[in-house]
Amino acid sequence: MKSGTLHIVGAGLAGLSAAVALVDSGREIVVHELARHAGGRCRSYFEPALGLTIDNGNHLLLSGNHAALALLKTIGSQDKLVGPKEAEFAFADLVSGESWTLRPNNGPIPWWIFSKSRRAPGTRTRDYLALRKLLRSNPNRTIEKVITCEGMAYDRVLYPVLLAALNTVPPHASASLARAVLKETLARGGRACRPLIAAEGLGPAFIDPALAYLERKGAKVHFHHQLRGIDLTFERVRSLDFSGDVVTLGAKDAVILAVPAAVAVLLLPSLSTPTEFHAIVNAHFKVAPPQDLPRVVGVVNGIVEWLFAFPERLSVTISCADRFIEADREALAEEIWRDVVVLTGIEGGMPPFQIVKERRATFAATPEQNARRPRAATRWRNLFLAGDWTATGLPATIEGAVRSGNEAARLVLRS
Repeated sequence: MKSGTLHIVGAGLAGLSAAVALVDSGREIVVHELARHAGGRCRSYFEPALGLTIDNGNHLLLSGNHAALALLKTIGSQDKLVGPKEAEFAFADLVSGESWTLRPNNGPIPWWIFSKSRRAPGTRTRDYLALRKLLRSNPNRTIEKVITCEGMAYDRVLYPVLLAALNTVPPHASASLARAVLKETLARGGRACRPLIAAEGLGPAFIDPALAYLERKGAKVHFHHQLRGIDLTFERVRSLDFSGDVVTLGAKDAVILAVPAAVAVLLLPSLSTPTEFHAIVNAHFKVAPPQDLPRVVGVVNGIVEWLFAFPERLSVTISCADRFIEADREALAEEIWRDVVVLTGIEGGMPPFQIVKERRATFAATPEQNARRPRAATRWRNLFLAGDWTATGLPATIEGAVRSGNEAARLVLRS
């Protein structure tokens, strides 16, 4: 017996997560997606300029991302993430020429900070102990109001980690979001912060298996199906207008709106959403990485911030990259490639490349913008929200997107 129809608008990671969580609930599941493909910002596609399949953005997960890992287990693709057996993060400083590996110990008591061989060079034990202030921070404060944003431990550990997680320059970012990241990963020890990447791509790891799982379970996914309007009464959604294809909702039907913030506020003008966003730039080079290069390298004092090694390419991520959005692609690629040469020792000219610029990659993770994030429940009793821009308690990450879908699903079941 079907207990109503659930319409999920948006087939990004949040929408797919909600669909997976609800597909065995007894409801008919219908996913509507504007594009001709699923995945949103977490998708893989064939890039003709390289002759390779790439991700539209590089993503690093951690072993403490329990919601994302649970999703992979459910859809049967947990083996698609690869990483070291122990927590270790390779770093390189392009100014000093130093390289090192950060090695947190497994347990929650951080004895690794007492070992020079496990912490960043030039740092002291007390530098790391001072970071405990972030774990007790006020939600309305910026990071620079909680800790001193200078020193070797900040420059070589905290700054690159938080910049990647928050996609916002750390001094001005929300201390509570930084606390959430640290509390669930580094503060729990190495078992919670092993770095994991989708070696074959985000599509094969997350999107394709999720779609296959939903298909096996009888869910429907409609692509190229744009939601143009929502007919609302005082208490509930009455109908959905997909470019003239109007779907009238029954008494037991519900809607999960899992679209970007900018789209959500067009459909629901009274909705409070983040209004400031930051860009991310990714560069992909068709070249085989050196065999001894770690899968992921954090970079200090370079234009490159993270270097990812895939079987047939090297990929670079630059966070909070608003300054590069209007930059000439060829010139930007050459500047990035110079850093890559220093990091890898690869000789010869720049190989075929592609620059992927995402202007509004994530909301600005400031206290002000964090306060604008809406909860999953709305004042309409059959309408719920999902997306990494909603109030998940985390910054805009894969883990946050999956949790938002799970929360929307939980509220649907409760209602």
